[in-house]
Amino acid sequence: MHAGDKGSDIHHALLSAFQKSIRGSDVQAALYWLARLLKSGEPPRAILRRLMVMATEEVGLADPRAIEQAAACAAVFERVGEPEGLPALAQCVGYLATAIKSNAIYKAFYAAMDLAETQGSLMPPKHLINAPTALMKAQGFKDGYRYDHDFPHAFSGQQFFPDALSGPDRPELYRPNERGYERDLLKRLAWWDQRRET
Repeated sequence: MHAGDKGSDIHHALLSAFQKSIRGSDVQAALYWLARLLKSGEPPRAILRRLMVMATEEVGLADPRAIEQAAACAAVFERVGEPEGLPALAQCVGYLATAIKSNAIYKAFYAAMDLAETQGSLMPPKHLINAPTALMKAQGFKDGYRYDHDFPHAFSGQQFFPDALSGPDRPELYRPNERGYERDLLKRLAWWDQRRET
């Protein structure tokens, strides 16, 4: 009966319940759905692939160690194999389900992809482009570039967006949540933004 789950509508339902349980921080249910997936014949590597995706989609920078845990658990499984390597899947599920969650960097990536698509081929500002030739130097490439490590707090405040996207209305693609590690990132971004050129 369990093997019949794979390849049927129930297979997709199991995968959905598995991911949503991890997203919803229910480790007990997530472990149950893991067991159901394994009993149905879902390949452990397919589950590990999904767990690595969830580390970025569901946990993100709220807990940057989530992606390390997912990669480490996958490596353990590859090294040990079945059946001894299967508890590595459970460890990964446990870590992801109990981690603080944020999809902010995931959403920021796709917002950046959309911006790159809609804005076309904007050139970087001249001060960010190296000038390996005399002609490029004469044209002002690299002029005004400030090496951030030469400034207090390793922060110069210069603009890095293309000129058309710079200024007070510069895009804000990544908006951290006030959870986990992102709480610290939110403070850093605010500190830098207050000191950035507009």
